[in-house]
Amino acid sequence: MSWIDDPAFAADRPFGPQTLPYGVVETADGPSVAVRVGDHALPLRPIADEFTGELADLVSAESLDALLAAGRPAWSALRARLRELVTATAAPDGAVLLPLADAQVRLPFTVGDYVDFYSSRHHAENVGRIFRPDGEPLLPNWTHLPVGYHGRAGTVVVSGTDIPRPHGQRKGDAGPVFGPSVRLDIEAEVGFVCGGPPARRVSTSAAAEHIFGVALVNDWSARDIQAWEYVPLGPHLGKSFATSIGAWITPLEAFAAARVPVVEPDHPRLDYLVEDAHWGLDIRLEVVWNGTMVSRPDFTQMSFSCAQQLAHMTVNGATVRPGDLFASGTVSGPDKRQRGSFLELSWSGKEPLTLDDGTERTFLEDGDTVVITATAPGPDGTVVGLSEVVGTIVAAVD
Repeated sequence: MSWIDDPAFAADRPFGPQTLPYGVVETADGPSVAVRVGDHALPLRPIADEFTGELADLVSAESLDALLAAGRPAWSALRARLRELVTATAAPDGAVLLPLADAQVRLPFTVGDYVDFYSSRHHAENVGRIFRPDGEPLLPNWTHLPVGYHGRAGTVVVSGTDIPRPHGQRKGDAGPVFGPSVRLDIEAEVGFVCGGPPARRVSTSAAAEHIFGVALVNDWSARDIQAWEYVPLGPHLGKSFATSIGAWITPLEAFAAARVPVVEPDHPRLDYLVEDAHWGLDIRLEVVWNGTMVSRPDFTQMSFSCAQQLAHMTVNGATVRPGDLFASGTVSGPDKRQRGSFLELSWSGKEPLTLDDGTERTFLEDGDTVVITATAPGPDGTVVGLSEVVGTIVAAVD
C-alpha cells in the first residue's frame, strides 16, 4: 500500500519502490531534484521538511551535484528515508506528483570527465572482423586491460535531446571528403555516475564508495568519420559530437541482487584488476529503432566490470571526482540479435535490417528515433528499471 496512485509504482514493476532513481525536473520554483516513482516524478524540494540535517539541503538543490559529493553514508540514508516516504499510506505535506509524459527533465548533474570503455568481447571481435578482416579480431592487449578513451564531457546530453547529424572527414576515392556523416550509428551502453570524495588509485574493493548510480548511455558514432581518423590514436570526431544519457540515475544499491561474475580471460588478471566480490551486473537491454525491437544486448557477457574499469581508470594516479561519468562500451552478446550497434547488426551495411513498417535500414537516417531500455533483477524477485535513453536524428546543421 502506498499513497502513490500509479499502477507502475509496484514491486512487480521496474520503477516500483525497489528502484527509486534520481533526476532533475523543472517546477514552478525552478529545477528540483526528484525521484521517479512509476510513471511519475516526485520533486523533493517541496517535501524537504521531511528530511533532517544534510539530507534536507541535498533534496533542496537544483541538481544532483551536491548529492554526488556527499558520499555513500548520505546516499544510503537518503534512499532509506525515501523508501519510508513513498511507501507510507499518507502523502507528505506539500508532495506533488508530475506525470513523466508532461515533466521537463534536465541533465541531472554536471558531467566532469567522461571515459568510454570497450569491454564487450563479442563487440570487439565483431568490429575487429569488420575493420581488420585479414587480421586477428582482438589485439594482444585487449584481454589484459579495459581498453577505453577519454571522451568529451561537454557533449553529453539528456535523453530526449535531438542529435544533429555530425560533419567530418571520411575516406574518398581520391583523398578525404568533407561533409555530413553517411554512416551514423548507435552504441547501447551502461554508464556509471561517480561520486564521493575525490580519489586516486581506487581499488576494486572501494568501487561502491565512488559509484553513485547507473544509467543507460547511447554513444552515438559516425562510423565513416571514425574509420578514417581512428588510426593511429583512436576515436575523436567520430564520437565526440554527442553522447546521450538517461534522465534518471538508478542508485548502485538497487543492483545488489543483480551482481554476477564477469567473464574471465584465459590467463590471470593483474592484481589491481582482481575483485574480492562480483561486480558484473545482470542487466538486459533492449534497442528499439523506429518502433521496431532490433536487439536485446546482454550485459552479463562483459569482460570487465565497473569496479575493474574504475580501478584501471585511476591506477595511473588520475583522480575520480563527483560528476565523472564512465561508460561500459557497446554491449553485445554472442547472438546476432544481441548486438548493440547497427554497425554489427547490418555487418557494416552489407545486411540491411527490415523494420516493422517495411523500410530497410543499415545506418541511421534523418528522422530516425532510437530508444534503449533495460532491466535487472531486484530483491525478492522484483525487477529494477533503468530509465530509457531516447534520441532522434535531425539533419546536419550547415
